[in-house]
Formats: sequence, structure tokens, C-alpha cells
Amino acid sequence: MELTGVGRRYGLRGPWILRDVGLRVPRGALLRIEGANGSGKSTLLRLLAGIDAPSAGRITGRPRTAYVPERFPAALPLTAVDYLTRLGRVHGLRRPDAARAALEWLERFGAAGHARTPLSRLSKGTSQKVAVAQGLVGRPELLVLDEAWTGLDRASREVLDRAVLDRVADGASVVFVDHDPRRLAGDCHAVHRVAAGRLLSAVTAEPRVRIEAEGPATLPERLPGDPVREPLGGVVRLTVAAADSDALLRALLTARPSWHIRSVTAADVPEEPRR
Repeated sequence: MELTGVGRRYGLRGPWILRDVGLRVPRGALLRIEGANGSGKSTLLRLLAGIDAPSAGRITGRPRTAYVPERFPAALPLTAVDYLTRLGRVHGLRRPDAARAALEWLERFGAAGHARTPLSRLSKGTSQKVAVAQGLVGRPELLVLDEAWTGLDRASREVLDRAVLDRVADGASVVFVDHDPRRLAGDCHAVHRVAAGRLLSAVTAEPRVRIEAEGPATLPERLPGDPVREPLGGVVRLTVAAADSDALLRALLTARPSWHIRSVTAADVPEEPRR
């Protein structure tokens, strides 16, 4: 999924909340968004989730997505399990599977006793558990979390941490905002900061490797680590997490026909000028 030159404002003459945002969300990535209150973090998440449309620029490649908002609409005329079952159906699950997944997630968050309780009668903490469960019940390919941990008890926060890491391990992407700077700090692939309506350069949380290769064939659509691809004449540059670099090299070398590896360098090493 990629955002190119994305801007967002409300109304034809309203102020720009975000401007000229460029962001790539690879498969299997865990991305944290930071910024002060009012900086545009939630607006960016709504754009990623498809809740809002960009006023400028374009968003391409959005996969099947689930969104957990900062505020959950608890006044819906449904019980907790009915609501979650409907969300599972939206994600393509058969009704029995959706109902089963709904009950499983309620149990994981310690809310199974409220399965038949109307949403309007749930406590704030239990409502938040349902809100988080609705983002997980359909196993989305992109999960967008806006302060989803707020209001959860400690045990439920740990359940959500584990669920996020499981989704990433399964190849899904997760983008989140949270007020706790320690939240999943050692597991993020990158941290991006929103300031004054702009998305600042990412702080990479994991070493990355730059591979330059040339070959006679078009690169496969799917490659280990979902590398960033940059065509450079007859050469392609692939930038990938260091943990995935060996698998990527192996895929290139064992392809038929194989690719010739011209260089392998750390991505944070300055490049020599091209002649």
C-alpha cells in the first residue's frame, strides 16, 4: 500500500490537516505513528483505513482493512457478539465461522460474559474490548489502531500486543498510534512522526539492507520481506529488513533465470556518487 502526495482538508477552503504525505506500508510491517495532539495522526490513520478520502494525491494498493477508532460507537442497537459476527461477515467469513471467532475474541479479552449484552449497556472498558475485537475478528491484511490500548486493563493490553505481533507474523501490516512510547518499541519496523501536517522521515527501528541486482526477467510480484523496489536503468535496487535479506538473496539467486547480485550494502551507509 502506498500514499503519494496525499493531503487532507475538510471543506474546499478549510485548512490543510495533512499535506504532501508519502508513505509506503509493506506487507508484514509494524509501523508506529507519533506526533503531538492535533498534528494529524488520526487523520492519517483514517486515510490509511479508507474512512476518509484524500483531498489531494492518491492511495494505491489498500488491502482488506480493519480500523479501531479512538472512540467506539457503543450506541449501536446490537449485542456484543452480534456486532462482532457482522464484522466477521463483512470480512468474508461464513456466519458460523464469524460467530465462533466473535466468541473466541470476547473470551480472549475476558469479556465472554458480556456476549449477549447490548453495546449500549457495556462499561467503557468492555466497550473498548469489543472495539479491539472487531479489528481482529476478520484477520485483516491491514490493521489500523488509533489509541486502541487506551481503556484496556493490563491483561487485555497484553492480549492486544500479542495479537498485533501475530498478525504481522502472518504477513499482515499493522499501523498504530499509542500514547505509551514503550508500546511494541522493540518490534516496530519503523516509526513515523507527524508534525505541522507533514510526515517526517521514518526512524528505522530495524537494520535494513540494500541489494542491487540485474537480470533478464521481470522481478516476481512477491519477494521475501516485500522489499522497496527502485529501478535504476538495467539494475534494480531492493531495500529490505536485514532479517529478510538472506531469504531475498536466495530467491534472486535460485530464480530461473537467476539474477546477478551487483552489491549488498547496509541501507544507512551513504551511497557513492554514480558516474
